[in-house]
Amino acid sequence: MPLPSTEFGEELRRRRLAAGLSLTGLSAVVHYSKAQLSKVERGIKAPSRDLARLCDAALRADGALIALAAPSASGGPHEPAPGGIDEEEWTMQLSPDGSGRFHPLGRRQVVSAGAASLMSWRSGGQSPVSPATGTGMLEASRSLFTHYRRLGQTVEPGFLLPGLIAQTHTLRELSAHADSRTRRKLLALGSRYAEYIGWLVQETGDEQAALWWTQRAVDLAAAGGDQALAGYALVRRALVTLYQDDAEQTVALARQAQTGTLPSRIRGLAAQREAQGHALAGDRDACQRALDTARALLAGQADDAEAPVIGSMHLPDSVGMVTGWCLFDLGRPREAADELNRQLARVSPDAVRTQVRYGVRRALAYATDGEIDHACTLTAPLLDGMAAVRSATVTLDLRRLARVLARLSDHASVRRLSPRLGTLTRFNPS
Repeated sequence: MPLPSTEFGEELRRRRLAAGLSLTGLSAVVHYSKAQLSKVERGIKAPSRDLARLCDAALRADGALIALAAPSASGGPHEPAPGGIDEEEWTMQLSPDGSGRFHPLGRRQVVSAGAASLMSWRSGGQSPVSPATGTGMLEASRSLFTHYRRLGQTVEPGFLLPGLIAQTHTLRELSAHADSRTRRKLLALGSRYAEYIGWLVQETGDEQAALWWTQRAVDLAAAGGDQALAGYALVRRALVTLYQDDAEQTVALARQAQTGTLPSRIRGLAAQREAQGHALAGDRDACQRALDTARALLAGQADDAEAPVIGSMHLPDSVGMVTGWCLFDLGRPREAADELNRQLARVSPDAVRTQVRYGVRRALAYATDGEIDHACTLTAPLLDGMAAVRSATVTLDLRRLARVLARLSDHASVRRLSPRLGTLTRFNPS
């Protein structure tokens, strides 16, 4: 939790007076009560990150107030342990109640486990796999991957992870018995499976496991001769720091992924992530420059018909959607709501996870701008989807929305929404 800050309060008061605003005037702009602003200025109450961003934007502080309110940098996510694709065995336990566990084991651990497993089998000696068999596996696995990603929009990760992990293992092991050309393709597809697993695992709230899977994706891709996915792994790591509110690390990681040797799509996605980092820091100009770079790079990308799409496949205009995301973090909720309105109208109704992710942020933007009734109207139809997909990352925004609405608990629309909103913000997605 943020601590009360005399330094922040003094700077807020100095900038407010310099702008010719009374506490009442600033209250009307940021939609926080005069009493709460007074407590923040006097160092009695800590500023929330949302209040800091709104005040920063209203007083044109260019990130200075955000910097004073920001917690100390986390140093970024821990580096995942690198290693080859043959460094461990994988074990998975599934229970009748729906719970499960995945765990990598070192070779020695596997030997010591001995006959502890209930059932074991091997995939058949050193016999090579025919080109036709390898091609058939590739076609089937690509089709499965597309279906899994569609299903990932409507169900919680726990239903999909066992199948995805097993399929990744199959591709990894089959590649060892295929001809060199097929082997590369099998490993490339396996790397996409592993990268998607990492994203789903982050949705459960397990950041370290998400980074582990991202590193496995890099290992599989490198084993197949593709070094580019290591660049995208930096974009994924930057997503972890983004949700940790670490603007500096988010920007640094995203910039590392923009080397000219990487495909334009990866560099474009990295530029989007950089823009989100700049928005966290309140740097509007740097954010816009990164968004412009992202749009140019993503417009010029060359599509590979065989390769699965890296990043989201459900955003018709990812730069436009990220622009709306950034505008909120820049303390401009009205503009954010308008942009998110335009973008969400283009997203398929079947993409429930995407609709929920950006729909909650749109509702948060309206609530922050003082349109409480409209925010509640937008939120209500999202709650069934939220319960279905169980996202740790979306829950963060849902909790922020709940805190905004709690300040106006006397509204009838807030009272109607509060019981279920409270339930959904309490659950642990994992």
